[in-house]
Amino acid sequence: MVRRTTAAAPMTVSARARAAMMAVAVLWFLAVAAAGVAAAPRRILVDTDMDTDDLLALLYILKHSRSEFDVKAITINANEWSDAGHAVNHLYDILYMMGRDDVAVGVGGDGGISSAGDVRPDVGGYLPLIDQVADTTPSSSISYSEPACTLTELSMHCTARTQGMSTAGGCRYRQAIPSGRGGRLDVDTNSGVRRGFLPQGSRGYRPLRQPTAQRVMADTLSAGPTTVILLGAHTNLALLLMTHPHLRRNVEHVYVSGGAVRVPGNLFTASAANPAAEFNFFGDPFSAYQVLHSGVPVTMIPLDATNTIPVTEEFYAEFRRRQSTYEAQYCFQSLDEVLARQMRRTGGGHANTGYYMWDAFAAGVALSSMRHGETGGVNEFAELEYMNITVVTSNEPYGARDGSNPFFDGRATPKFGLQEGGVHSGHVQTGVRDAFCLVPGGNRGRCEDGFTKEVSGPEAVRVYVATRAKPNTEKNSSLNREFFKSFLEVLNLPENAGRFNISTQFPHYREILYKPDFRNVSRGKPVIFDMDMSPGDFVALIYLLKEPREVIDLKAVLVSGNGWANIASIDIVYDVLHMMGRDDVPVGLGNTTSLGNPTLGCKNFYAIPHGSGGFIDSDTLYGLARSLPRSPRRYMSENLDHPERQQPHAYDVWQSVRKQLGPGEKITVLTSGPLTNLANISLSDIDASSVLERVYVVGGNIRDSDHDKGNVFTVPSNRYAEFNMFLDPLAAKTILESSLNITLIPLTVQRKVASFEGILAALEQHTQHTPESRFVHGLISLLQELQMKQKLYHHMDIFLGEVLGAVYMVQGSNLEPSVKVKRVSIVANTTESTDGQILARRKSANLLKILYNLNNGVYYNHLANSLANNKQSAVVGSFEEQKAIWSRPQKQFMANIAKDMK
Repeated sequence: MVRRTTAAAPMTVSARARAAMMAVAVLWFLAVAAAGVAAAPRRILVDTDMDTDDLLALLYILKHSRSEFDVKAITINANEWSDAGHAVNHLYDILYMMGRDDVAVGVGGDGGISSAGDVRPDVGGYLPLIDQVADTTPSSSISYSEPACTLTELSMHCTARTQGMSTAGGCRYRQAIPSGRGGRLDVDTNSGVRRGFLPQGSRGYRPLRQPTAQRVMADTLSAGPTTVILLGAHTNLALLLMTHPHLRRNVEHVYVSGGAVRVPGNLFTASAANPAAEFNFFGDPFSAYQVLHSGVPVTMIPLDATNTIPVTEEFYAEFRRRQSTYEAQYCFQSLDEVLARQMRRTGGGHANTGYYMWDAFAAGVALSSMRHGETGGVNEFAELEYMNITVVTSNEPYGARDGSNPFFDGRATPKFGLQEGGVHSGHVQTGVRDAFCLVPGGNRGRCEDGFTKEVSGPEAVRVYVATRAKPNTEKNSSLNREFFKSFLEVLNLPENAGRFNISTQFPHYREILYKPDFRNVSRGKPVIFDMDMSPGDFVALIYLLKEPREVIDLKAVLVSGNGWANIASIDIVYDVLHMMGRDDVPVGLGNTTSLGNPTLGCKNFYAIPHGSGGFIDSDTLYGLARSLPRSPRRYMSENLDHPERQQPHAYDVWQSVRKQLGPGEKITVLTSGPLTNLANISLSDIDASSVLERVYVVGGNIRDSDHDKGNVFTVPSNRYAEFNMFLDPLAAKTILESSLNITLIPLTVQRKVASFEGILAALEQHTQHTPESRFVHGLISLLQELQMKQKLYHHMDIFLGEVLGAVYMVQGSNLEPSVKVKRVSIVANTTESTDGQILARRKSANLLKILYNLNNGVYYNHLANSLANNKQSAVVGSFEEQKAIWSRPQKQFMANIAKDMK
């Protein structure tokens, strides 16, 4: 039997074609959709401390195609290896070179954390979480329109209003990082490479306009799922996760460079107290704990892995040979400087310097994981495995309140709701020489703060951990690691390359030193200016450069690094001297810590805020430093091959000036900062007093009544000290109680001339202005505006009084002064509530001349007249003018300069 079936009508040719076309279209659509999902770029946020290895990592990431890895934002961790003002402008310049001004940049913030643990918006990341300033005032009770405190009304009530928002604080963990050479000074300046190589764009730090780290992080994560790469301490991300818990869902993955699981730590300055921790985790252990325990997926690239990828002689040689892009050149020059430092420290070659590809390798592991799969995918550069770890934040015995742990000590309820007797309740390391951590007779301490420890139980977090760097798959290559090959290939790709450096950006770029012709010019009294680089000091410096050379012969400038600016701000001094055509004036680098204190620490200058109104503003001259012409001179690290390029020390400059003195000549010194440099000179050169004519000291508070308050507003318990004395009381005692001929310009008389209106009115009387008078007017106007707008800048007028010392040294009796002679002594090395105070003494003390009063009108008019005088005016008035010079042939310009210098 034949089964009959009903067949479908046969398709026509056109019907078959239409069906085939439809099938192809569907398949194409699905393929495109799938490809689109696969090709969607990974949004990336990088948090960096801007150390040398971070620069290599950043440029390696930025070189990759944005269609695959799209860097949306970079935030700066400012409580470890760099200082915020220098770091943020360094980053802006790198992004400008790379044509990436679209990348959002965040740093700092001024909010505080309440006693109960409530975190204010835009809290700063300048301090580790455990040391964030406690604010007992509820956020809702603070009026941001409340008038700012001025210098003349500064009182304990006014001080109390600002305490909860201060970013001043100690250096519990950060003191493990040297603040001078070999530490933050070399990082902030990139050992001089930064200023000699990077171009400068239009973006830069501006007070009250700079986006904060928290704002940039929140905006970036709110815009969509983002991968976070941490190259420093974890403070910024921890604060974000605590204040914006809803944004955790948009953190796709966190890649962490740092930690040490099964190998010793790398705290080379603090291993005697803590042999277990690695720097990035030690910078803020509690924040690292918060990130790892937040529930977001974490991949960690610890020392276990980075110890297997040291910089080798072969890699160095190959890198030297392959520098076809600006970014490759910048990376090599940066690495070359840090290797030279390492060799000087260890006495070895590149192969045994102990320098590793820390953050750059971590960036490579992160990008490879993102490309090939983060859960079990093959990583090109590292072997990885899962481990159960935690971060140690305190040391046993837990629950013992010994004054080291602000989360628990002196509190009825632990901060942030922490568990009494829990893992956070033990002893917290207080510094590199914490007695609790030191083991008598041993060189390895017992503290573990920041240790990434393998554990089991409820404290364990499952983390994907890199354990070693993979070898190069090309067996015959001189590069022994796969990542070395990728690093050099990526940096030298023509795609996404840097556009230019500072020398190729302009067709007629030249580095020119401007030195005056002093032939046939009589020289005035030899003067050394010792400054801490506050804004008032720069006005004083410009004034001194304007005074006739027949009156003032400025022989040298000394800078101290324990005052209102970090020591890397020495480059601003070079720029001012360059602007004024005085590249002949040597600049000496002073100490970064106070007299008699170790180089690791922040004794007394912890009182300077890190944020608004403090270091970030001073280090950028309130955003105006980048408007100055760029000097060919700059800080440069020690260079054995070219010793003439090395930055001289303050004492070396003193000795050089002394040797140049003619018969019978003596030096007048003007100090406007802590007296550290002068004290070190007097202690090192026992015959220094024989060539010192007079010392003018700007600082100190003469207390004639209880109403004569000091100005150390961040230390409310110290009511009568002035900052310059407080910042180094022992140095002040050494100098002021010596036999030197000293004139003191104290706080009382500084306050008499601390009027924005008085100075600005005098400057505005002139119809014609010089570049320097315009610059000073802009700076003082800005300080006034900031003081009026935001109470974090309540103290801006203290900088106005600092100019008085320079004017009085020059003008003397023309200011109609009132001077008294007194015997005084200085309180030093007692407690913070009395350090730096000046006490009257009847006997056994040096007689000081003390300026008490003067004619304010004469002072303001003379200062303004000097600045507006066309004589000895700026040679190059601004960076904009300098760019115009570099953009055209310079033959005629140089002829004009030579004429002006005569």
